[in-house]
Amino acid sequence: MPNNPYADIVNLPHHVSTVHPQMTMAQRAAQFSPFAALVGYEDVIDETSRQTDSKRELDETEKAELDRKLRVIESHLAERPVVEIEFFVPDKTKAGGEYVFKTGEVEKIVLAEHVVVVGGEAIRMDRIVGIEGQLFEMEF
Repeated sequence: MPNNPYADIVNLPHHVSTVHPQMTMAQRAAQFSPFAALVGYEDVIDETSRQTDSKRELDETEKAELDRKLRVIESHLAERPVVEIEFFVPDKTKAGGEYVFKTGEVEKIVLAEHVVVVGGEAIRMDRIVGIEGQLFEMEF
């Protein structure tokens, strides 16, 4: 290669600094991460792969049992009974949601708004799928 402008340095050994440690491949790649062409792509993939539950419909027997338990709670509100309520929380960004449990004292039942207030949190009655507590063991 007689016309190679780099002929004088092509065969020289690779320079290794005695002052600065060599960067790993990950460190070198991190230098260029702010210039990713698809900013937010990984977030979209994570959100798409996140699983949600669909809200299940209760049958008439389950609805009647929940209604009975709510009446028992209402009759003992002055005692501030402690219960564990399982209820559905809709997802804010996609279809479905998740079932969560809330344990605490029942502060009030607001029939006009169809909510039960447990531990400071208002829970819509139409999202409740289960209620447990010692109060119900005493009723039988």
